[in-house]
Amino acid sequence: MNNSYLKYGFLVILLVFIQVLLLNNVRFLGYINPIIYILFIFIYPIKENKTSLLISSFFIGLLIDFFSDSGGSNAAAMVFIAFIRLPVVRLIQNKMEFDYLLFHIKKLSFIQIIVYVFSLTFIHHLLLFYLEYYSLQGMLFVLLKVFFTAIFSSIVIGLSISLFVKNTKA
Repeated sequence: MNNSYLKYGFLVILLVFIQVLLLNNVRFLGYINPIIYILFIFIYPIKENKTSLLISSFFIGLLIDFFSDSGGSNAAAMVFIAFIRLPVVRLIQNKMEFDYLLFHIKKLSFIQIIVYVFSLTFIHHLLLFYLEYYSLQGMLFVLLKVFFTAIFSSIVIGLSISLFVKNTKA
């Protein structure tokens, strides 16, 4: 078995356990809950097969849905941001198509990392919370929750990336 599959399999298990056992019980200011399991999508290599990313993202979201009793909203949000990840990277980097094979998150500038992480996190949270509430009545509350949770989650994800992702030599 390939070493990278073991590494990403261990990462999936670790992120799901951290999210389910620890972070789902954190409520900052009463409603802000950091979501870290989307870190998998940020560090999964772009040069790998996109189908395996989509399938892995679906199963991560499904595991979170199973433990959180959220009815598939996490799986849908995970698959969506896994699907749009490459276009977001293209917008941020403005490089040639073959340059994406060499993409690594640690090669981005600080501002590009902030834009990359916050934009995908915001989109994930917007879809996730809209699917959970599924009502336009409390849309202002949902937007506030999305914004503040995305900021808090982006900070946690950014710190995780800076601490745990190896810097590659260019």
